[in-house]
Amino acid sequence: MYIITGATGNIGKAIATELLLNGKKIRVISRDVNKLKGLVEKGAEPMEGDLKDPDFVNKAFAGVSAAFLIIPPNNHSTDFRSEQNIIAKNYLHAVKTNHLSHVVLLSSIGAHLRNGAGIIDGLGEMEELFKEVKEVNVLNLRPSYFMENVYGQLHTIKFMGIMGSPVKGDLSFPIVATKDIAAVVAQRLLTLKFTGNTIEYVLGERDLSYNEIAKVIGLAIGRPDLKYVMFPYEDAAKAMVQAGFVSENVAGLLNGLARAMNDGSALNAYQRTPENSTPTTIEDFSKNFAAIFDKS
Repeated sequence: MYIITGATGNIGKAIATELLLNGKKIRVISRDVNKLKGLVEKGAEPMEGDLKDPDFVNKAFAGVSAAFLIIPPNNHSTDFRSEQNIIAKNYLHAVKTNHLSHVVLLSSIGAHLRNGAGIIDGLGEMEELFKEVKEVNVLNLRPSYFMENVYGQLHTIKFMGIMGSPVKGDLSFPIVATKDIAAVVAQRLLTLKFTGNTIEYVLGERDLSYNEIAKVIGLAIGRPDLKYVMFPYEDAAKAMVQAGFVSENVAGLLNGLARAMNDGSALNAYQRTPENSTPTTIEDFSKNFAAIFDKS
């Protein structure tokens, strides 16, 4: 039996679907069981509850041998880091109590800092917590910046005619499609060949700057002159909060990640290889972006 957390999200849903296609028994979690209907129809076992509830998490992990663990984002939290820590500790207790053999943690680039990468710091702490379970095989999966994060630019393009964020426009960084992350996780869970406590990066097809991303997106949406603008940190945070996208607490943590990217500290712990590069290109993604942009 596998347990898949975050099963209503892009990554978790794709992992769950792939495991079901391969005849595996899976349990999926959501705070709203109705959102799991599609997976349940394919054979998944649903459980409804709150990951911040230790008793629920422990019960959900009963009879499970392998898990995919994600800390679902709560963009309107007033204390995001505290919520990250609570969920991570609940996971650790449930894994130890129920004697799971294999765990894939969804972490991130920048988690190696443990402190100083803003919203990523909680993932670094989760990695650190799981170092203590020597009897469990733990894969710390560190994907790069999600291509899907670019959807956050839809509003800016529509109403300002530009793309923008606090990240430097000429900073090159790895960017990956969530479906490629899911494919890697599914393969690791199907084979269960990872042992000990290991780290694996998933870096997408190539490194890109936001200036380059803007060019690709601009061509896809029929705005070839689309430009990217680096926003001051305070202005970016204020805009995100006023638009209702995130809380002030989360906006500050997102700025923390942007700072760590800009100064290079979040991007200095990996090397790109053929093995950690994945197939989906920004050009592929731009077609989906354009379709959503046209409907928005």
